[in-house]
Amino acid sequence: EQLRAATAGEGPVLTIAGAGTGKTKTLAARMAWLVSQGIDPGRIMLLTFTRRASDEMLRRARRALGESGSRTLGTVWGGTFHSVANRLLRTYGEAIGLDPDFTVMDQSDAEDLMDASRHDLALGSKEKRFPRKQTCLSIYSRCVNSSDRLDHTLAAFFPWCIEWEQELRLLFKSYTEAKQERHVLDYDDLLLYWFHLLGDETLVALLNERFDHILVDEYQDTNRLQSSILHRMRSLNRNLTVVGDDAQSIYSFRAAEVRNILDFPAEFPGATVVTLETNYRSTQLAIQPGMTHEEAAMPAGEIRCDGRVLK
Repeated sequence: EQLRAATAGEGPVLTIAGAGTGKTKTLAARMAWLVSQGIDPGRIMLLTFTRRASDEMLRRARRALGESGSRTLGTVWGGTFHSVANRLLRTYGEAIGLDPDFTVMDQSDAEDLMDASRHDLALGSKEKRFPRKQTCLSIYSRCVNSSDRLDHTLAAFFPWCIEWEQELRLLFKSYTEAKQERHVLDYDDLLLYWFHLLGDETLVALLNERFDHILVDEYQDTNRLQSSILHRMRSLNRNLTVVGDDAQSIYSFRAAEVRNILDFPAEFPGATVVTLETNYRSTQLAIQPGMTHEEAAMPAGEIRCDGRVLK
């Protein structure tokens, strides 16, 4: 199963991988196999949700390729969605009027700027308490990442803020203008501007040609905006490999949409679908004298029982 996923040919590839089935190893092997087939590592984009996951994937791919391959894998565009967006926007952002020297605000700075806009509009002086800056930024963030309307977002996730819909619209407009005046982006803007960058047909063609293959880890945790970005990045080149587990989704706070992985075969017709079902992380151990059934069912590794170490 892993071999089939790692060596799949051209076109979209969906690998459904449950816990312990070796999805990280498989995606790393996929990257190593592509390089062994003559694909320039600099024309591969690897998207993950943490920098650590990206580093681990590249480390395993280097090990699979040996010395010859490890020297070139450093040119892979590997990283989180946001770090790759940051790099792309500094390279191509001027095409949509973005200053390449923009600054990215952290969560605290974004909240403070939201609060400043809130203060300028005198929203904090209302008799009835207006939502705090953290809540306002959370509402804004969910609207951006889910590509959903404010009224829908409030009704579904922030019903106690529905009465402030019009004020929130004014606040978000003021917040956006404040960011533009200061040439700063918040964390969510990185994805939003990447999406708008792909609204230019010339840039769509350029970026589709620029990357021969895009590989995505934990696809079940992508949100609607990230999915839309991938659709545009692969509108002319269909080489997209995604790996994920439809039974897990941990980034719901960033509007993760599990439908992205469930609908992948329909959205990318002709996709190769591979299911990894063998769990290599947990194995059944024979019950030894003095060992409980719970100990026997533990994941493989070192288990101490009666002074002995069982492998």
